[in-house]
This record gives sequence, C-alpha cells and structure tokens, in this order.
Amino acid sequence: MPLNISIIGDGSMATVCALLLESRGHHVSIWGAHPEHVANLIQTRENRRHLPGYRLPESVRLTADDASAFRNAQLIVSAVPTQFMRPVWQRLARHAPVSVPIVSVSKGVETTTLLRPTQIIADVLQHTAGAPDHPDKPGRPLAALSGPSVASELARCLPATVCAASDDDELARLIQQTFTTHWFRVYTNQDLLGVELAGATKNVIALAAGILDGLQAGNNAKSALLSRGLAEITRLGVAMGAARETFFGIAGVGDLATTCFSPTGRNRSCGEQLGKGHKLDEVLANMTGVVEGVPTTKAVVALAKKYRVEMPITEAVSQVLFEGLNPIDGISRLMTREPKAER
Repeated sequence: MPLNISIIGDGSMATVCALLLESRGHHVSIWGAHPEHVANLIQTRENRRHLPGYRLPESVRLTADDASAFRNAQLIVSAVPTQFMRPVWQRLARHAPVSVPIVSVSKGVETTTLLRPTQIIADVLQHTAGAPDHPDKPGRPLAALSGPSVASELARCLPATVCAASDDDELARLIQQTFTTHWFRVYTNQDLLGVELAGATKNVIALAAGILDGLQAGNNAKSALLSRGLAEITRLGVAMGAARETFFGIAGVGDLATTCFSPTGRNRSCGEQLGKGHKLDEVLANMTGVVEGVPTTKAVVALAKKYRVEMPITEAVSQVLFEGLNPIDGISRLMTREPKAER
C-alpha cells in the first residue's frame, strides 16, 4: 500500500531514499534546509552537489517550506547529518505530526550530548519550546535504517542489505516492507542501541583504514585494523548495553568492511589524505559532504572514558585528528603496545 513519506534532508542519502521509495510506488517529498539548494533541485531535478547523474522523478515533491515539510506524512525519514540534527529538528518541531513514526538513516553520535540520532530526535521533540500544541508522546515509534549502503551504489540499484532496528517490532516490519526491493534487502533487528552505535563507530575505524591506505601500509595491516577495530567497538557496545551479536552482523562488520574498503567513502578518503601528510582542515575544506567520523571520534572517546572501555585505535585516531600526532607514530604506538592474548 503506497505511503506518504516525508524525507528531512537533501543530501546523498536523502536523494537515494527518495529514488528507492518512489520506485516502490510511494508518494515522496524532500525537505531541505537551504532554499537556494532546493530551488536548484526543483529546476534541474538532479542533486549535482551530493549525487550527480541521477534524476529525481517529477512525482517527488521538493520544498524548503517548514510548514509543509510533513504534509500528509505517514512515515518520516530523517536524513540529516548527526551533528546538524538538533538545530534542524528544533526548527521543524512545531510542524512534526505527533503520531507519525520516524526512521533515521544518519550515522554518528552528537558530540555535545553523546546521544545517538534517534535519541536526538526524541529529545528535541519532547523538550523543544514551541513544539506542537499537543506535546510529543514519549513513546513515539522511532527506528534506524543502517548497514553497508554506499549512496552511489544504491543509486545504481546494486544489491545491498541493511537492518531496520527499533524497539517497536511493528515499526521495524513496516520499514522492512516499505523499503525492500528485489535489489535492496532489509532485515529487522530489535537492538536499536547496537545498530546505531555500530553505524557511528565504524566511521572512526574507517578513518584509521584510510590513514593506512595513505601510508601504503598494506592489506595485512588493514585486515588487522578491521579485526581489532571490531573488537574495540564491540567492547564499547556491550558495556553500553548493546547485544554483542549485532556487531558481527550486517550493521556491524558488514558496514565496517564496506566503509573501510570503499574508494568513494568520505571517512576512508579523509583518512587517506591524512596518511599522505595533509592537515585535517585542508582535507575537510576540499571534501563534498560531511565527514561524520571526525566529530564522532570525539564522542566515542568520551563514551569510552564514561564506560571505562579501552579503545586504543580510537584514541590513536583522535590524537592524529586533534593533537597533531604523526600518523606513522600512531601506527608505531599501536604496534608496540604490550603483547597480550587475543580475546
């Protein structure tokens, strides 16, 4: 049954979601924060900045009007980068229909609060001044759609598999039914915490993988990095209450592998430039889109400290990003840590 679906955000994932959902027969609208960008999308029907070469069908409604962002919405897709979610949802809170479920496709952890994307949305809608006349219900259904999902590959309808995670089984099944196609397979998962945390922390490890690529350290080093990186993000997840098996599934190791090896991934590409000796500010200035792993690294370091979890790779990435540590010295420190048994 076709649904009215409002997508919040106008980046690459928002565009891909619109293309996929429209192909499934749903009635799709995209809201963007910047009127000039939305006006260009309306004129060209192509997201030339974030996903060039793919035309949005005329049936996809495009708007920058806050009041019409959720017009007749039966499902809301939040596709805003994590560090920008709070101001966007504060801006839109008064217009958000109270009972409509929201699924986030963002990956990251808010640096100021250490909240995950669905937690940010819930926090804003429940506490923002000037929210709807009827305050948002604490039990509003929220979900995350996460997994190995490179936007340019999804736009080409290449096979992909992700997880729809929610505390609400009915919502997870609705998202599964809504998004599933013959090339896009969706599993359900009850571990919302684990799926969102896996999606955030893998970007930190992807930065490290890119650094190894920039240093031309080889595949042996990169494979070791993935396995030990998975071990430390799993430790954090379990300490926070997530299910261990989540990190060995699609949203965990599956997304981690894709992000670390994809030549187009922003986090891996950023790390590669750092490994080649470029400064972080210079790298970020020359990249299109948000490199979520950079702010997420700060958040994950804070979470590791809060939950008393040892995360040496994450610490090394943080020192390279924010303390001027030479990437070669970072690798050396990791390789010369005290020998121990693998767990």
